[in-house]
Amino acid sequence: MVLVAVLGSNIAATMARIGLTPGFGFLERAANFEIGESAIPFRAGDSYARAIAVGVLNTAKVAVVSCILATVLGVALALMRLAGHPVLSGLVRWSIEVVRNTPLLLQLFFWIGLAHALPPPRRAVVWFDCVFLTNRGVYLPSVVIAEGSWMAITAITAIAAILLGWLALMWRSRARGPLAPLPLGLVAMLVLAVVIYTSGFRISLHSPAVQGFNIQGGTSLTPEFAALLVGLTVKFAAIFAEIVRAGILSVRREQWDAARALGLSELQIIRLVVLPQALRVITPLATSCYLDVIKDSSLAVAIGYPDLMNITNTTANTTGQALEALLIVVALYLTLNLSVSAVMNVYNARVAMRGGRPA
Repeated sequence: MVLVAVLGSNIAATMARIGLTPGFGFLERAANFEIGESAIPFRAGDSYARAIAVGVLNTAKVAVVSCILATVLGVALALMRLAGHPVLSGLVRWSIEVVRNTPLLLQLFFWIGLAHALPPPRRAVVWFDCVFLTNRGVYLPSVVIAEGSWMAITAITAIAAILLGWLALMWRSRARGPLAPLPLGLVAMLVLAVVIYTSGFRISLHSPAVQGFNIQGGTSLTPEFAALLVGLTVKFAAIFAEIVRAGILSVRREQWDAARALGLSELQIIRLVVLPQALRVITPLATSCYLDVIKDSSLAVAIGYPDLMNITNTTANTTGQALEALLIVVALYLTLNLSVSAVMNVYNARVAMRGGRPA
C-alpha cells in the first residue's frame, strides 16, 4: 500500500508538471477523430466515452462471431481428424499443426495482405452469385424486413418461444398421441406460419450486385474486420479441434462398444453417448479458449480494425491521459472476460452434474 501511494503521488506530480489533470473528466470531452467502422453512429465531435463504447461493441462483435465460427469449425475438424481415413486425417492433422504453431499476428498480416490483394469490385471474385470478394471488403446478402412492425416481431418471437417451450416440455415428459413431439412440432410450425402470414411480416434477401465502379446492395464486411474474423476463427478452430479431440478420446472404449451393442449408428453414438460425457472435459478448456479469443482480438490494432485497444490508444494519444486510458482498458477487458467466464462456469456446473456425484 505504501508503494502504491508513493507511485500514485509521483504520477500525480508528473501529470501536474506537464499540465494534465488526473481523472476521467476527459471522457465527456469531444473526440477529434473519426472511426471507420462502428456498430453505433459516431462522428468526430462525439464524446470520448462514446468512442470507447464503439470500441467495446466492435470487440464484442468480432469476438462473439469468432467464438461461434471457431466452435463449429473446430468440432468439424476434430471429427474429421478422428474419422479414421488416413488421407483426410493426415491433412487435418498437418493443417492444425501449422495453424497452432504459427503466431496469430503473422496470420493476421497474411489475411489482411490477402484481403488487400483481391481484385477491385468490377472484377470481384464471386461465389454462388451472391458473395463478392473484393479489395474493398466482402459483400454478402442481407436480410430485409419488407413489412411488419416491431410489435409484430415481438409477438411472433413470444409465440415462437412459448411453442418451443411447450414442445421441449412434451419431449421431456415423453408424451404420446397428439401431444407427441413430432405431431406437436408440426402443429406448432403451422401455427407460427399462420401468425407470420396474418401479421404482414415478411423477410427477404437482398443480394449485392455490381453497379458502376462499386457493389451496391446487401451487407459488407470491411477488409480489416474480415481479416481479423478469419484469423481468429482459423487460429482458435485449430485449438478447439484439439480440445474436442481430447474430450472424445477421454470417453472409455467400453462406452462405444456398449452403444454399438444397442444398435446405435455412429452419429447417434457421437451425439447421444460420447459428446455428453466429453463435455465435462471440453467445457473448462473451451472457456479458456473463448477468453483467449477476446484477449487476442486486441491484435486488431496491428491491421487497423477499430477495436477497444485501437480506439483507447488513440484516446490516450490525443488527450494525454494514458494512465486513465490504461485503467479503462483493464476494467473493460476484465468485465468482458469475467462475464464470459461466469456464463461458462454455470454451464460447466450443469454439465459436470450429469456425470454423477463428485468423488
